[in-house]
Amino acid sequence: MRAAAYREQGPSSVLRIVERPIPTATPGDVVVRLHRAGVNPTDWKFRSGALAMSFPEVIPGQDGAGVVHEVGDGVSGLRVGQPVWVHLCQHDRPGGTAAEYTVQPAHHVVALPEPDFDLGASLGVPALTAHRMLTCGEVDRLAPGALDGVTVLVAGGAGAVGNAAIQLARWAGATVITTISSEEKAVLATAAGAHHALNYRESGIADRIRALAPEGVDHIVEVAPHDNLTLDIEVARNHATIGFYANNGGPEATINLRDAFSKNLRLQGAILYALLPAQLAAAVDDVSAAVAAGALGVGEERGLPLHHFLLDRAGEAHDAVERGTIGKVLLDLE
Repeated sequence: MRAAAYREQGPSSVLRIVERPIPTATPGDVVVRLHRAGVNPTDWKFRSGALAMSFPEVIPGQDGAGVVHEVGDGVSGLRVGQPVWVHLCQHDRPGGTAAEYTVQPAHHVVALPEPDFDLGASLGVPALTAHRMLTCGEVDRLAPGALDGVTVLVAGGAGAVGNAAIQLARWAGATVITTISSEEKAVLATAAGAHHALNYRESGIADRIRALAPEGVDHIVEVAPHDNLTLDIEVARNHATIGFYANNGGPEATINLRDAFSKNLRLQGAILYALLPAQLAAAVDDVSAAVAAGALGVGEERGLPLHHFLLDRAGEAHDAVERGTIGKVLLDLE
């Protein structure tokens, strides 16, 4: 099989196209013939040296979609030829999804109701992270009606996680407000399902949010706490939760403690790779239910433009994500 791999960390030029044997399934494993692979910020960050390499060669990529090629002993519920999506494929493993085949533990392989490989490869990191962000407060599962009467504020609604958070929150019944930085991104966030898209670069953003949620917002999904925590606390309702999953804008944040504890606020960080097994399983189940219901989608019409790269251009795909390309970057592996 062909794969994009690196043996040393550095710029995207360290990625090389290599030939490797097609993996085989040992008990409890599934081999997937990948059609698409999702590219996420962690891929280029790990490649560039954010974490030390644990293996002599790494095939990057946490997310992907394709069909089951082989099923190992002891695996039930999956069959050869079945469309699937995969997640956390390169977490604590050398072989991710920037390859024509991947072998994964069965719990990393999830059935797709339809062979929509663009959608399947776009789930993983963004959708599972978004799920955790929406369930780190008063609600621990998502389903239609779970967020009825709840107002959710999503910072950065045009990003991949923000897009998934908007779609999942809307599916669960929330009123969704999102902050964006341009009219282009407002169009995308609205296509994802946001009821209100507010440009935070325009004056009076706090007043505009409070005009939409006079008693404050119930739940906040935050991508840039360094820049936004003061705003978040100002517009939060009593007993609200502020969940954050990234450090865009800077590695530190300062809050006014009295303002925070006076509102009984919960500040919850999360990273997908350290979720408890039960939290990850709940996210996979709920995201799968949303997919089956047609509540999660990709493409410009769902607020997430797609950018396709052939495997030979894996380095360019990494660079596109690093420079903040709007939408979802995918590797085509067919």
